[in-house]
Amino acid sequence: MSEEIAALRTIVAEMPPPAEAMAPYLAKVRERAYAVSDADVEQLKEVFSEDEIFEQTVAVAIAQGLRRYDAAMDVIG
Repeated sequence: MSEEIAALRTIVAEMPPPAEAMAPYLAKVRERAYAVSDADVEQLKEVFSEDEIFEQTVAVAIAQGLRRYDAAMDVIG
């Protein structure tokens, strides 16, 4: 499994930084994903392509998952 985790880390690290206009949306994905609405995405689609939104959303979700995984591994040992 460590190879898969390393691959995910590489994918996240190689993502281009998000545009500043995406910051509030990506913070919401990171901190309260359950609260993301269609309206949030529709607002972003006025400026960004669906591919850009998808790629940044997935990158943030993976990064957050890895942070949680790392925290769990610190506790478990």
